Amino acid sequence: MDIHQQKKELRRKIKAIKKEYSYSQKREMSISLCTNIENLKAFQNSSTVMAYWSMEDEVSTHDFVKKWSKKKRIILPVVNGDKLLLKEFHSISEMKDGEQFAIPEPIGEIFTETEKIDFIIVPGVAFDVNGNRMGRGKAYYDKLLVSLKAYKLGLCFPFQILENIPIDEYDVQMDAVIC
Repeated sequence: MDIHQQKKELRRKIKAIKKEYSYSQKREMSISLCTNIENLKAFQNSSTVMAYWSMEDEVSTHDFVKKWSKKKRIILPVVNGDKLLLKEFHSISEMKDGEQFAIPEPIGEIFTETEKIDFIIVPGVAFDVNGNRMGRGKAYYDKLLVSLKAYKLGLCFPFQILENIPIDEYDVQMDAVIC
């Protein structure tokens, strides 16, 4: 089985496991995971944080983003074709549903001062104990992360961390993973 097929099969398995948990169970697990982020020195020392507005099957970041946007500059990704653009989060009232996935995205100016981002919270389908990440297969994050120097934190549920995952030369490794 080639790496593409291995990744496809792993995505299918993780998707099936996610379905075993209710939305409220995933939200409950998310609370302690986000608290763990807040306790990291790298997060505490950061001023500009790139996060993500979670989809229903991901670690929920909505409350985290809202809370920390009052204390730090929070940047969220916006899907534009085959890449991610970045925009600053100010409030839910300044968001609209994204065109590709209907994930709420900030409106406003594109954030271009990427060198100011000092901490990045990255979702993934699966991670391994070495900090390798596997996304949904579109390489949105990998294309962006390769150019950013910030601390990269993978965020997932405990069942999404594995001993090893299939990786290729395009996959960007995380500095740490919280699960």
